[in-house]
Amino acid sequence: MEDYWNLKINEIKKSFKSNDKYNKWKEKTLKPWNQKTGYKDKKYKNSSDMDIKELYTEDDVPENMDKILGNPGEYPFTRGIYPNMYRGRLWTMRMFSGFGTPDDTNKRLKYLIKNGETGLSIAFDMPTLYGYDCDSKRSVGEVGKCGVNVSSLMDMERIFDGIDLSRISTSMTINAPAAILTAMYFVLAEKNNTDLKDISGTVQADILKEYIAQKEWMYPPEAHLRLIRDMLVYSIKNVPRWNYISVSGYHIREAGSSAVQELAFTLADGFYYIDLGIKAGLNIDDFAPRMSFFFNSSINFFEEIAKFRAARRIWATVLKEKYGAKNPKSMMLKFHTQTSGYTLTWQQPLNNIVRTTIEAMAAIMGGTQSLHTNSYDEAWALPTDDAVKVALRTQQILAEETGISDVIDPLGGSYYLERLTSEMEEEAYKYFAEIDKMGGVLNAIKSGYIQKEIAETSYRRQLNIENNEETIVGVNKYIDENEKPINTLKITDIAENDQLRKLKDLKSKRDNTKVNESLNKLREAMKDENINLMPYIMECVKNYATLEEISNVGREIYGEWKEPKIY
Repeated sequence: MEDYWNLKINEIKKSFKSNDKYNKWKEKTLKPWNQKTGYKDKKYKNSSDMDIKELYTEDDVPENMDKILGNPGEYPFTRGIYPNMYRGRLWTMRMFSGFGTPDDTNKRLKYLIKNGETGLSIAFDMPTLYGYDCDSKRSVGEVGKCGVNVSSLMDMERIFDGIDLSRISTSMTINAPAAILTAMYFVLAEKNNTDLKDISGTVQADILKEYIAQKEWMYPPEAHLRLIRDMLVYSIKNVPRWNYISVSGYHIREAGSSAVQELAFTLADGFYYIDLGIKAGLNIDDFAPRMSFFFNSSINFFEEIAKFRAARRIWATVLKEKYGAKNPKSMMLKFHTQTSGYTLTWQQPLNNIVRTTIEAMAAIMGGTQSLHTNSYDEAWALPTDDAVKVALRTQQILAEETGISDVIDPLGGSYYLERLTSEMEEEAYKYFAEIDKMGGVLNAIKSGYIQKEIAETSYRRQLNIENNEETIVGVNKYIDENEKPINTLKITDIAENDQLRKLKDLKSKRDNTKVNESLNKLREAMKDENINLMPYIMECVKNYATLEEISNVGREIYGEWKEPKIY
């Protein structure tokens, strides 16, 4: 497969023209001007350490541009996956919501729906993300603090009380216990007499990026990948509008990667999940269309737009050429975007509104299908109602007042953007070739290669900030010495105490015989690699077995995992 990646690299290199026009201008016009004005030229680079010229001409446009651009809605989808893009339908506006108790989160969701949100996005607290109940010793002090706490189906019922699951899509940012939370959502729909064929949404479930960046896992990689396979197969057969995985570059970027590293490592993970589905005996055109992606939109405007366009082109090309996909929907890279968290600063937090607006514009011009805009106070705490409203209004203003959604791929054909898109594509292929040398992405993770690449990029950037080679307004330049704290959302211990009380009450009222029977059936099923675990997990959920009780069956069968040392 390494030969395939090198073939693609050479194709891109050969597509570039000479730089005669640029070189003549630089010698004839720029050089004398710099000498006259005393300007000393310096090198400009983006986050991916690519050299950025001061001028781009038609010589920078690939010779095969018509072929690699195509038209919107047509292969290779560089210019967008739908023929009329936002003219036909605006991107889905999602605000990351979830804090305190399920009842607190239910109120926030209804508040956002009332204010025009068109898709729900649920954040979970740390105990839930790691598969522990609110009454676990490990959960003390963390319940409801960075997201909503879910310890059982009862909590899921409270979160979505009064919300019609057939009329709105839901995105759940959950990974290690994704199969359990997905089972809860499916069971909730069934209890509400909603056909599983009528619900839509996405569960993140991308465990590979957990080992790379976010570090929230329960079992060794192979066990989690088995659960993803089972979700994939079950969803394709029973929940046709459900995206069973959202391959996430967001957390890779938040861990300190460059834009190119986010692009390459995310798509490498995506290819691994394609292999997983094929090994499960599925036809690629039956399951690839339900895969989705989740990208970061950071502050370097053109670099981010180029990244999104390169991602679509790479995915379409590889799915068609390497995997033999026939259905155009298999080749369409659908993605959600969230504006950057690491660019937010606690200093001068109102500046974050400007940062988020620029990042949201990049996502829109890059052709995102849904968008979450961060709130200006998130460097301090979970957002307040007022901050969330500003973040949502930012999207609405961009959609309704600016005109940037009127034209498809408005920057397409830009000398600079097209060159940058091709260069990012080339750099991603180089990473794919390197990963293949190691035997694939799982080996690259287990050896610590990907983690080390990100760590070194993050370290170099931090040095640049500390040495004032990179400006962060309000942090290392234009500092306000008299800055005052802002009002923030505070999650008190009331949420934890309420959850503890409700869970204790649930355990006293449920049929514990049925709970133990369903957990034992799951335990036996886990021992057979060929059994799909989703029906067994759903049965546990229906009997109100808790998140931790179900997770502990896996801990018993699969054991735990420690990441490799990289230094």
